[in-house]
Amino acid sequence: MKTVITSTGKTLNSGFDLRFGRAAWFCIFNEENGDSDFIRNDYADASHGAGSKVAEQMVEIGVGKAISGDFGPRAKDLLDKFNIQMVILDDDTLTIKEIINKIIN
Repeated sequence: MKTVITSTGKTLNSGFDLRFGRAAWFCIFNEENGDSDFIRNDYADASHGAGSKVAEQMVEIGVGKAISGDFGPRAKDLLDKFNIQMVILDDDTLTIKEIINKIIN
């Protein structure tokens, strides 16, 4: 399963971003093979609708789980519609690597 983790940067040592639609980067972690890829959030600076646009992008990528600090109402509705599990973390001191280690252990 692919899991998206909101990130402040494009490395495993980057910090966890509490924002879903406005996160700077997304880590796409493949739980089956352990691969991690980072993609820039092209909607981070959108004037409106960032959360729903990001949710649509996650559906296209085939994500099964999304980890962030918060999901807006439209993003929640879309992620629910496509059965994407939402996990809310409120610790922005974590790195992406630490979150991945929690997933695999």
